Amino acid sequence: MDRNVKNFNTRLRTIKIRELVLASFIALMLVLGLSFIFPILDTNDDAFMICVLTFLVIFFAWCLKGSSGLNEDIQSVFLKENRKEILYVFIINLTFAYLFLFSVVVLDFIIAMGDPTWISALDIDSVSLTPDAFLLSAITSIIYAPVLEELIFRGVLFNRLKIRTGIIPAMIVSSFLFAIGHDFGGIVSAFLFGVCMCILYLKTDNILIPMSVHVINNIVATLIDLTPFDSIITSFPWIILLGIAIAIATVLLIKYIITETRSLNRKYS
Repeated sequence: MDRNVKNFNTRLRTIKIRELVLASFIALMLVLGLSFIFPILDTNDDAFMICVLTFLVIFFAWCLKGSSGLNEDIQSVFLKENRKEILYVFIINLTFAYLFLFSVVVLDFIIAMGDPTWISALDIDSVSLTPDAFLLSAITSIIYAPVLEELIFRGVLFNRLKIRTGIIPAMIVSSFLFAIGHDFGGIVSAFLFGVCMCILYLKTDNILIPMSVHVINNIVATLIDLTPFDSIITSFPWIILLGIAIAIATVLLIKYIITETRSLNRKYS
């Protein structure tokens, strides 16, 4: 990290991977130490994780302290062209994310047609959370995850890797590392989401742009988890409309990634 650099996004690019790894290790050790004082950290995984993430937020705040340009970056998020792209990327990624669920539903239906004794493998129920559990989940998913994942995977990993490997390999590696932290059914969609976030970040040189998409995505996903929305859209006739929407989103997502990647590769080659 170079504290002589004053611009916010430029300072972010100077944070090294080894500095992030060291900060993560220290954060983990500190929370393990605190768990002896506060037993809840031993019994509640969400509380433990929130404490670790809080220390990482402090690390990034310390790294970026004294930098300038954040106000301009915030204003840039609300520019018309950026608002439109944020919404567009969010919609096509969220719709594509239902591909795995759609595939499971269709496969389940096909097997059931050939085997009347087949017991559905689907278990789509709305999640009932206590207020405390919901609050912890919301804090993690809506606040910490979008902010820290963008700072870590795009702000540090992508930035440092593209110096050594070039843009496309850096996109692939950083997005893959981002994706493997997600559920099995969401790995592909998380990977492509990560690629889109790299594209947005590189196009705008503003980490707040991909962060905004990530926040909106996680807010909507959290709210959907609290409703029977999945059960509704996987029932007839909505499943047909879902399949059409996924097909359109897949084409648009692939087109967006290919077009923007080619443009950025020409620009920075």
